[in-house]
Amino acid sequence: MRKQIFILVLVITIIISCTSGPKFTDVVGKEWKLIEVNVNGRDILFDRNTLNSEDAGNIFTFNFDAQNISGVGAPNRYSGPYTLGREQAINMSPVRSTMMAPLKQPEKLRESDFFIYIQNIYKWDLIDTNLELYSKTENNADVRMVFAL
Repeated sequence: MRKQIFILVLVITIIISCTSGPKFTDVVGKEWKLIEVNVNGRDILFDRNTLNSEDAGNIFTFNFDAQNISGVGAPNRYSGPYTLGREQAINMSPVRSTMMAPLKQPEKLRESDFFIYIQNIYKWDLIDTNLELYSKTENNADVRMVFAL
């Protein structure tokens, strides 16, 4: 009987450890760089690999701290508060940004669209070593933003 209870406890422990999602502490305090944006799972609006190295720089970054997000668009800095929900849900407040005019932006991803996507984030996930943020466009299309360290 003791052996059966031990095995049951062991199996439950393994199941719980396997089903627990990523930990938010794994994404906090790191600078994430946008590597890809796609809309409705197919339209790639941004791919960092296709940018010239001088264009890539530090554009489209994302940081979480304990209460706020922050980062750089193209070229403006932004920040804003967020609140976490259950099961990797997140609620973003409107972001505020500096107001510099961009000299150069990636062709398919304007900074203003990036800020809309940031404000509409509703879920986060950590897939392998990438941070994925799920959002909506102004027209309610699904957006997936993938960030890497």
